[in-house]
Amino acid sequence: MHEPPPLLEMRGITKRFGAVTANDGIDLTLAAGEIVGLLGENGAGKTTLMNILFGAYDADAGSIRIQGRPATIRNSADALALGVGMVHQHYHLVPSHTVLENLMVGQAGAGWRLNPRRILDRLKEVDDRYGLYLDPQTLAGDLTVGQQQRLEIIKALVRGARILILDEPTATLTPQEAQGLFRAMTAMAQNGMGVIFISHKLHEVRAITTRVIILRQGRVAATLANDNQTSKRQLAELMCGQPVTPPQKQSVQRGEILLELENIHTANGSRRGLKGIHLKVHAGEIVGVAGVSGNGQRELADVVAGVLAPSAGQMRVAGHAVTASSPRTLQALGVGRIPEDRMGTGLITTLPLSSNIVLPRIHERRFSRFGFLKPGAIRQFTRNRIQQFGIKAESSGVRAGTLSGGNLQKALLARELAWNPRVLLAAQPTRGLDVAAAGFVHERFLALRQQGSGVLVISEDLEELFLLSDRIAVMFEGRIMAVLPIETASVERVGLLMAGVKEEAA
Repeated sequence: MHEPPPLLEMRGITKRFGAVTANDGIDLTLAAGEIVGLLGENGAGKTTLMNILFGAYDADAGSIRIQGRPATIRNSADALALGVGMVHQHYHLVPSHTVLENLMVGQAGAGWRLNPRRILDRLKEVDDRYGLYLDPQTLAGDLTVGQQQRLEIIKALVRGARILILDEPTATLTPQEAQGLFRAMTAMAQNGMGVIFISHKLHEVRAITTRVIILRQGRVAATLANDNQTSKRQLAELMCGQPVTPPQKQSVQRGEILLELENIHTANGSRRGLKGIHLKVHAGEIVGVAGVSGNGQRELADVVAGVLAPSAGQMRVAGHAVTASSPRTLQALGVGRIPEDRMGTGLITTLPLSSNIVLPRIHERRFSRFGFLKPGAIRQFTRNRIQQFGIKAESSGVRAGTLSGGNLQKALLARELAWNPRVLLAAQPTRGLDVAAAGFVHERFLALRQQGSGVLVISEDLEELFLLSDRIAVMFEGRIMAVLPIETASVERVGLLMAGVKEEAA
């Protein structure tokens, strides 16, 4: 008897963007019942390869076979027709439409009429098989982030996906939601589907996958059975091509209060608005802020950065009351800022790297005088920061938008740490970064803590918060549910607080 062909075979896939070869002769197979982890550093070619499979790009060379048959995939409609679904990091939903209406988008009807009963039947079938259910009459805009992701997965399953690509699916989930996703993935595999799981969270890759494919510089560096014989560190080294040493957290004596928020409110009355925030950050400590996306973390960051003025309450920096809130005021008080959106609000991608590095201090005498810039001083300062932070850039004059995600984050750090901030605010500082780039960022935060600065890290990555933090504040619907010393915190306890379970019950 002949064995059935794999669900998916990609052979010799090559894709070039100008002089850059993103995929270089990549082979990938996926069998029915498999969950394959796809790993690699930023720029290794993972997303490009999956975009080729889902029809966003055409390969320059290579072939795709689905269930043994040659497949031509020119767009996402072709991919969906062939049973390939993809859930991206950013969801494509219509907030003002119900769950049912979102599921019906793009579905064929009989003549001019759509058939909601057929979709409802498929929704029940998906729930029975995979434990994934949503109220069909709920507006998509009223769903939590985890429920929105579930809707995207249900969309793919309702359309008959047998191959499902999940791109960083746990980035915005509570631990409990992530476990629910893993149960659904296991059920998919047991029902004969194949799942490709892209993640930087190596402990999750080891926990859920049956096999791991590692890309490095556009090529397959290793294919491993996930038999628990390969450690997280070994996976990281295969991704990076060199040894990876995790940063060490030293004992530090906590000092004076450097940042204090007292009963902070913001005018927005939604769950995103702040409602009576009390929080302190001391010298020599890192305070982590955990929470599911959209529960006030962005507003908290904006208040600390001076971008958003509170409607009530008081903020102090090293004992100084902040009366006229603005980014310049907070900068003058010694608050540095690594914003969540490094390409939107962190850096001006159309300007040279040198302009971005000195922009917040361009008015200082070392960089300008009487309104005239000092190009030589700016270039020299930028070259020094490039060297000290290992930024991969052709020159100080290269356009910032041409840098990779990891190098953009290094550029932000190079800029903000140049002024020795008393307090550093870092929002989602390693989102989308590979292991090596994330490790570099973590080392810098721990060095700041060691020298007596205070660091406020807002992150949806609990592993990151447990690695760095001395205390973890958990947010839910604009409030801080609890502030836990790291010695007494646990992933389960934090996860329950993130879901709104009060500390007594948790």
